[in-house]
Amino acid sequence: MSIDQCPVCDSRQTTQFLQRKQVPVHQNLVVGSQHAARSVARGELDLAVCEDCGFIFNRAFDLARLAYGEDYDNTQSCSAYFDAYLDGLVEDMVGQHAVRNSRIIEVGCGKGQFLRKLVSFPGANNRGFGFDPSYVGPDSDLDGRLVFRRCYYDASCIDVAADVVVCRHVIEHVPDPMALLRSLRSALDHSPAARVFFETPCVEWILNNRVLWDFFYEHCSLFTAASLSLAFRRAGFAVEAVGQIFGGQYLWLEARLADAALPDVQGPAKTAALAKAYGEEVDTLRLHWQARLLELGLRGKVALWGAGAKGATFANLVDPDCSLVDCVVDLNPNKQGGHIPGTGHPIVAPADLPLRRVKSAVLMNPNYRDENLRLLAAAGIELDLTDWSH
Repeated sequence: MSIDQCPVCDSRQTTQFLQRKQVPVHQNLVVGSQHAARSVARGELDLAVCEDCGFIFNRAFDLARLAYGEDYDNTQSCSAYFDAYLDGLVEDMVGQHAVRNSRIIEVGCGKGQFLRKLVSFPGANNRGFGFDPSYVGPDSDLDGRLVFRRCYYDASCIDVAADVVVCRHVIEHVPDPMALLRSLRSALDHSPAARVFFETPCVEWILNNRVLWDFFYEHCSLFTAASLSLAFRRAGFAVEAVGQIFGGQYLWLEARLADAALPDVQGPAKTAALAKAYGEEVDTLRLHWQARLLELGLRGKVALWGAGAKGATFANLVDPDCSLVDCVVDLNPNKQGGHIPGTGHPIVAPADLPLRRVKSAVLMNPNYRDENLRLLAAAGIELDLTDWSH
């Protein structure tokens, strides 16, 4: 069923700009065989942009198709660069935003890595409560200062008062983001002084940089800074700051509770124009990358670097029959030996590249370029590493 009304501002002025049939619904499944990888569940990507607020959403999204379980792994902390990024975020929250002596709730805590960093930060004296129905691990840690509940955080959780709420990379997976924010606002009725920090992908960065592989099924709700601020205001929050971090790829929003839902302030219309221009260039971009892979293939075998959502999406778009790319390299040992959902490309460790006679690799995220070049140099591996920015 296609939804035309904007889930954020209720406008019916929405325009389709990107459609992809039969895309894998999960990009981060750990799949053991090529056959299983090619047999994964699929869905339709039918992206529309709201002409009034700039929110982007998948009109054909079906939550019932998704199954986040033990075979799902979106861990990024195997990268020293990303782990250092998280450390910097925690240091900023503790140092610049005085998140000390605080009861911290993390909504959608995953494996609890970020919350653990906030609670264990030296001298911060924080306590943490992680909420995630898919959490796997001990119920408590750090001498009881870190507690996990395998459930959603909502108004039924009022027994846990909050000084700080953190929610990172959850809202983009939710087809009704306003329901999530209003549920959060209701849960905080008994914590009126709570501060709220949200992180989510920045769709303006994707559109401006013409990144072909950053739209995929799991991300059904994508925000600009303006549409994210609008969503929070409509849910009863006072937005104090919103800006881009992680090289512009993510949005970081800071808010407090407002006494009532605030008036709407519509975002700029430029997002709609960017989305339409992006949609018109998609086929050209795909052909460009296929030609680039063919050119690289003349020098020897080619790999993709990064078996997360970006790499899986790129492989499915540009090399669905595994004729251009030999393998996908990833630092996550849990993914090594597996296969990319949809295409079945094998996932390998960096050390396997010389054995497979791979001569070049396309890096899915330029943020990791320096880290990977250092890793290759330390291992004595000669590899031409390219990406869309080089």
